[in-house]
Amino acid sequence: MLSELLMGVFMMILLGKGTSLQYSSDMCNWKGSGLTHESHKKDVEQVYLRCSEGSVEWLYPTGALIVNLRPNTLTSAYKHLTVCIKPLKDSKGANIYLEKTGELKLLVRDGDNSPNKVYCFGLVQGGLFIEATPQQDISRKITGFQYELISQRTLSDLHTVSDPCSPCSDTEVLLAVCISDFVVRGSIRAVTDDTEQQESIIEVSVEKLYRQKTKIFTPNQESGGWAGLIRTRMECGVKTGLGDFLFMGRMHFGEPRLGCAPRYRDFQRIYQEATDKGLNLCEISTD
Repeated sequence: MLSELLMGVFMMILLGKGTSLQYSSDMCNWKGSGLTHESHKKDVEQVYLRCSEGSVEWLYPTGALIVNLRPNTLTSAYKHLTVCIKPLKDSKGANIYLEKTGELKLLVRDGDNSPNKVYCFGLVQGGLFIEATPQQDISRKITGFQYELISQRTLSDLHTVSDPCSPCSDTEVLLAVCISDFVVRGSIRAVTDDTEQQESIIEVSVEKLYRQKTKIFTPNQESGGWAGLIRTRMECGVKTGLGDFLFMGRMHFGEPRLGCAPRYRDFQRIYQEATDKGLNLCEISTD
């Protein structure tokens, strides 16, 4: 059934029938409505986005939508990019598939609103084909998601998406120092579990701020240092405890996600050993 539908879609594209091209005004985000379609037609809209992150919102979905992610990067870099999509809360009205050369693989089933679930795939594995499911009443139906394009090297080395609970190796720690969106030395002040999102929110008291790309950590008037919140999966079992850590990670869908977090004394050892061997990728103060 799906294969027949998809082949019909591509024939329409080739013949220029029943399809329309939609370009986002800012090339990062797209918002459209199925109400522009005639109900008896199997319309297919093509959307082209050229940013590393953004969102898609399809109101009253009917027919199908093809989302083409075409980042402004060298063709040779495509094989190193991973696409992650995060469905919006209460997204419904369509199934989302990964499509390549006429083959469909279901990514997100209509109505599957697992808390904070993220779906990732290599950009070379295909594009996104979104098919509206039959609805007697399409009112208040919105299919939507946020998307991000991530370097596969960054994805694997920082564990922010692939395996956030696994301890980082010495090599991964040294790389994380150089490429993380935030690097701070501090301690865990409190941990709050968000059971709905299945996440732990870590309140960090910062002794030294090395880097942050956005205002994750702000001055703390009481301690004279800095403080901020970092998220990780609840299954990782992060607890409040004594000792200093080097917290590193990246922004993921607008939120700071924990990557590597070795105890600071362990980081000092790892860094000094790499310095003695001339293997450090970048310099950082360890005083």
